[in-house]
Amino acid sequence: MLLQLDGVCLRYGVQVLADHVSAKIERGDRICLVGRNGEGKSSLLRLIGGHGDPDEGEIIRQSGTVLATLEQALPDDCDHTVYRYVAEGLGDVGGWLAEYRDNQNPDLQAKIDSAHGWELLARIDSVLDRLDLDENARVMDLSGGWQRRAALARALVTEPDLLILDEPTNHLDIAAVEWLETFLATYRGALLFVSHDRALAQRLATSVWDLDRGILRVFNCPFDRYQQEKEKQLEEEARNDALFDKKLAQEEAWIRQGIKARRTRNEGRVRALQALRRERQARRERQGVAKMSLDAGERSGKLVAELKGVSFGFADEHGDLVPLIRDLDFTLMRGDKVGLIGPNGAGKSTLIRLLLGELEAQAGSVRLGTKLQVAYFDQRRDTLDPDQTVVDNIAEGRETIEVGGSSRHVMSYLSDFLFTGLKARTKVGALSGGERNRALLAKLFSQPANILVLDEPTNDLDVETLELLEQLLLDFPGTVLLVSHDRAFLDNVVESCLAFEGNGLVREYVGGYQDFVRQGGRFLSAEEQLRSRKREQSSGLAGEKPATAKTADTSAVAAPKSKKLSYKLQRELDALPAQIETLETEIAALEAEIGQPDFYQQDSEQVQARLQKLTELQQALETAFERWAELDGM
Repeated sequence: MLLQLDGVCLRYGVQVLADHVSAKIERGDRICLVGRNGEGKSSLLRLIGGHGDPDEGEIIRQSGTVLATLEQALPDDCDHTVYRYVAEGLGDVGGWLAEYRDNQNPDLQAKIDSAHGWELLARIDSVLDRLDLDENARVMDLSGGWQRRAALARALVTEPDLLILDEPTNHLDIAAVEWLETFLATYRGALLFVSHDRALAQRLATSVWDLDRGILRVFNCPFDRYQQEKEKQLEEEARNDALFDKKLAQEEAWIRQGIKARRTRNEGRVRALQALRRERQARRERQGVAKMSLDAGERSGKLVAELKGVSFGFADEHGDLVPLIRDLDFTLMRGDKVGLIGPNGAGKSTLIRLLLGELEAQAGSVRLGTKLQVAYFDQRRDTLDPDQTVVDNIAEGRETIEVGGSSRHVMSYLSDFLFTGLKARTKVGALSGGERNRALLAKLFSQPANILVLDEPTNDLDVETLELLEQLLLDFPGTVLLVSHDRAFLDNVVESCLAFEGNGLVREYVGGYQDFVRQGGRFLSAEEQLRSRKREQSSGLAGEKPATAKTADTSAVAAPKSKKLSYKLQRELDALPAQIETLETEIAALEAEIGQPDFYQQDSEQVQARLQKLTELQQALETAFERWAELDGM
């Protein structure tokens, strides 16, 4: 056993977040902590991670157990190098090592000697290499995905027995989410994580902790099985509550009869009624389900937007053109539900602005439809004032708002989004992440719109609200443009995807994200894009059109061969695709094996051998890709 919660109680003001919670974490456990927004999941994680003490009960940690936490917030204001940021995860000695690396001071050397710190150098280098981090880059200059890797490296450098992760996929694009998922699937320590990403929870979790109205229930099963068991539990709870309420109503009717209740021989029944009343008063009702609805506004024209040969890009720090969109032909019709997928910074927001007429194309033409009413869900949540209450943000001084052509009191409208009484009058800045998202949805849906633009709407939402939002978008008669890294959400909502595959190539795929993968879609890495642009520049093709859907493969723009390959090299190039496919199949099979709950219960030598095999296969795959790019570029 690594850690045990024994009768732990945690309160926030008058709200009980944890009510005599008991549970334990064993070595190798992969636990997904779930609960509705505002239930106290992050507070419980912080408590387990050693930040603060419970109001009652205790947390028992095995002697020598090392814990590390990956927080929700990104280190985007850190001006240290990646090396220093990661090394400081080891405390003072890590800081000394980083400083000595830059300035070999004898005083520092003495401190490191006394702390036996030199042996930690290899650990820092190993983690940086394992996560493929540039040790000299400044953390604040990295993308969100790479900042998340740096934060993970800082946690891993301590070699924790228990790794605690709070919404680890926030701010990450799909490629980064899949990398993190694969990495965690092969992690040998115990995991305790909170995540709204159902695909990640399904792959990683071997058990689920359900925090509901202060009660923690443990489900020793995968995530999909937990959802079924939870539904059964709620149905049983509803039946028991109905029987209890029926009995209480009967006793209340009896007591009102008067004289019979005052007879001495009935005093026991009176005391039993008083006990029933106390029990009913103490019952914590489950928070209701949000009742979101959309005002589709005036019907737009059949055509929403038509793009012909549209291109858009920008110049980098060296003055070289970096294309975001090249020669795109695309038609958006009324009622289409389209997902935009690709790495952060690929140009998804730029394409949305082009489609809505907010940005002028550098080449090609954009034709807009008529009667367009747009509602925009911004992932930065800029449309909410954190210093104002929820009701002030939504009503803006009014007592009633117009929704769907009828007038509603603002408090009644907010109750549909689970903001009642005190919650509705709470400042937005004091809400949890999921509650802020619900408040933004309430503001978004209070205005008529026939085009919904949703930029990462799923961050921090609980599963029930996610599923409701999915159904709402499916029933919406207007047009939906969805930017999301949530693969399950994309698969359930969109009818087609616009994939930003690299170097300006944007292609449409029928279906959701899994359909994109099945059809052979992939995103070029930054290194692959850079190599492709260099080949273009050296071949004088920087201004030409990208490959079409029929000819495009793993390179966004196919550079012409500068010379014919020798027979031997051509044979090698021809054989590489099959070799790459074989390696990818072997890696997928091995990752599935490692992801099994009983994998780490085997003999340690066998476990190490399989992990080493996976590392070797991944290195071989990377080498094969590099060799393919080299030969293809010749």
